[in-house]
Amino acid sequence: MSGTSADGVDVAIVRIEGRGLGMTSQLLRHQHRPYGPIIRASLFSAREHNSISLGDLTSLGRDISMCYAQAVNLAAEGFSPLDAIAAHGQTLFHQPPLTLQWLDPALLAAQTGTMVVSDFRRADCAAGGQGAPLVPFADYILFRHATITRVLLNIGGIANLTYLPAEGTIDDLIAFDTGPGNCICDMLVRPDAAYDAGGKRAAGGTVIQPLLDRAGSHPWFDQPPPKSTDGPAMIGLFQEAMAKESGVDDLLRTACELSAFTIATAIRRFCPSLPDELIASGGGVHNHTLMNLLREQLGEIRMLTSDDLGVPSAAKEAIAFALLGAATLDDEPANVPSCTGARNAVVLGSITPRPTK
Repeated sequence: MSGTSADGVDVAIVRIEGRGLGMTSQLLRHQHRPYGPIIRASLFSAREHNSISLGDLTSLGRDISMCYAQAVNLAAEGFSPLDAIAAHGQTLFHQPPLTLQWLDPALLAAQTGTMVVSDFRRADCAAGGQGAPLVPFADYILFRHATITRVLLNIGGIANLTYLPAEGTIDDLIAFDTGPGNCICDMLVRPDAAYDAGGKRAAGGTVIQPLLDRAGSHPWFDQPPPKSTDGPAMIGLFQEAMAKESGVDDLLRTACELSAFTIATAIRRFCPSLPDELIASGGGVHNHTLMNLLREQLGEIRMLTSDDLGVPSAAKEAIAFALLGAATLDDEPANVPSCTGARNAVVLGSITPRPTK
């Protein structure tokens, strides 16, 4: 998995048994491999300018795929041969029904000697869906509960949630993107840093209330689910409302406030009831300023991380795509139409066979 923060590749080695909603998973190893500075610069340039030459595009695809292969080969050392690799690819563009997760699955298969399942979003888009979020299938498998209503909140570049009602079926799920997670903060500290470590700079800033009010009143946040968005869109609406003379620390604090406010508002507005528990994962759980603001906004809800339930937050989305890949190989639909807006459930992903010896 490589997310919209474009910091690198998370690899989860997962043993999966069963099929469909009866699958169980065991995380055997998790590793992170950062992207090199050239890949990161190319990714940010392409996404921020919404433009890239064909030669640079194909070169970027090769570089991403080689990074994936190196990460998988390193993580898989000491294990018996893998059955398959479920590879999300790097999101370059997402504006449903148009979506592009960039990867060369044939190169990844050749470099690892393993079958690859990739390009998970297109089948849902072809069925009229948003192509996102796709993690609700895994959230249901991993976190459903007979008596506890939960919201699974992933805070990556974009924040998204899954509402899991107690005793609910998979058709009862609600899931959608809430808006910015880390993407605005990450943009504000580049190129000096990849992110605001621990949210320390944001903690020292002061909220710019007019900016928060303008950005938080954007019509996208009023749009009911199903809905999804992308980092450049959220960065754009923030920049449109931003005063040029503002200090970076104040902007970081305001960005954290915006993320916390839009997450909390989305839960109150679009979930049928407040959950008993909110279970957070993703890089945003390490931004203490953001997490503290969320606790202030949602004080009546018990807040946990997925680590508290045995699923490392940094590995959760990679585990989710392992489950999606296993469903593809079993010919099992894995989108959730109530979450993506698709007309029907579909089998996700494209399969690139294991290379012949």
